[in-house]
Amino acid sequence: MNQTRIRKSTQNLVISAMLMAIGMALPFFTMQIPQIGSMLLPMHIPVLVCGLICGWQCGGIVGFILPLFRYAVFGMPPMPSCISMAFELAAYGIIAGFLYEHSRWKCIVSLYRALITAMLGGRIVWGMVQILLVGMTGEAFTWKMFMAGAFINAIPGIILQLVLIPALMLALDRTGIVHFQKETGKTVR
Repeated sequence: MNQTRIRKSTQNLVISAMLMAIGMALPFFTMQIPQIGSMLLPMHIPVLVCGLICGWQCGGIVGFILPLFRYAVFGMPPMPSCISMAFELAAYGIIAGFLYEHSRWKCIVSLYRALITAMLGGRIVWGMVQILLVGMTGEAFTWKMFMAGAFINAIPGIILQLVLIPALMLALDRTGIVHFQKETGKTVR
């Protein structure tokens, strides 16, 4: 039992580090599409996948560290949006991981439920942090600014996440790396 726990912890650490590296590199590829590159939300994908595969703890840690580390290394995303993004991505990893881990069935419906809830929750967290950060400058963070930043400008990224992440999870299920299963532990096909 203890050896299984150590193996699982090591596996989660390795997968988290790999997804962190992907999150560091992926924005370079999406920025090659000037019109919508930043709207594809490239750092969100590895964080959501980390939460789903490795659990809410790893998803939260990777989500919080990724934008801060990327800023320290590459200067992007710029400050102060880097700070609000750290809290947003941490919320994505925590919410997606927690909901999926505690869902009765590990299936595509549970996956979408966790993804959509995480996307909404993360955007709410982003908005709250933006209110604090923008408020420190003496300006107001309006409802219009929230809707544009959280939803309207993010539509391409939201669509990409809702298509790519379930497809990736299904591919990982077929390879045996991740298993969709019922509460009893039987695999769902």
